[in-house]
Amino acid sequence: MTTPDRFGDRPGTALVTGGTGGIGSAIVRQLAREGASVTFTYRSGAERALTLVEELSDEGWRVDAVQLDLTVAQDCAAVIAVVGAHRGGLHTLVHAAGPHIPQQHLSTIAPAAYAAQLSDEAAAFFNIAAPAIPALRAASGAIVAVTTAATSRYPVRDGLSASAKGAIEQLVRGLAAEEGRYGVRANCVGPGMLVDGMAARLMASGDLDEEALAVTRRNIALRRFGTAQDIAAAVCFLASTDANFISGQTLNVDGGYSI
Repeated sequence: MTTPDRFGDRPGTALVTGGTGGIGSAIVRQLAREGASVTFTYRSGAERALTLVEELSDEGWRVDAVQLDLTVAQDCAAVIAVVGAHRGGLHTLVHAAGPHIPQQHLSTIAPAAYAAQLSDEAAAFFNIAAPAIPALRAASGAIVAVTTAATSRYPVRDGLSASAKGAIEQLVRGLAAEEGRYGVRANCVGPGMLVDGMAARLMASGDLDEEALAVTRRNIALRRFGTAQDIAAAVCFLASTDANFISGQTLNVDGGYSI
């Protein structure tokens, strides 16, 4: 369920990275349906991006998409400049992008692969967040980064994801501490196991077999997996003025896994 017009009176745009992913597209839909003008980025899913824009435009919402490789800092700065100049400013930055990450023990990961993961995730987040700061200051805006509940309760073989997203969480805490004086809030949402998004890809790839899924389900207080919509609801809450005294926090949406 969405809250109509929660963002309808906000001048400017919400920017969502990774808008064609399972979680990203759910966030784009909810932001738009709550009244936000939304620009989302995608890296390679041009057809999915066009379909999502058409779907929401047909409903009467203001949505557009732009191709972006978040590892290229100058391209990130250019997108922020376009949003600021041609979309009336930027009031929300949601970082929902992230590559598919295989499940493997840390002992099997080459240092170069680990360094690449940090670049593809943590450095990529900073590439888009850093140039957005002036616009977010002007709007007293919000940053929400989608990370993982694995930073609170570590699942074996999830080191590539948990450590890179842990770096993002520390960046978000730093932004919250330093930018709060300008009215900017920054928070994270940590998804647990979902039936869509990256967890679904891990299931489909066989990285998580039925036995592993059963063990994971038993470790969740609610004994079930969540959905991308659960994450979108939390992201939109933290981005909205309903959360205007919340900053520097990570909200795990994980059915109680991290208890």
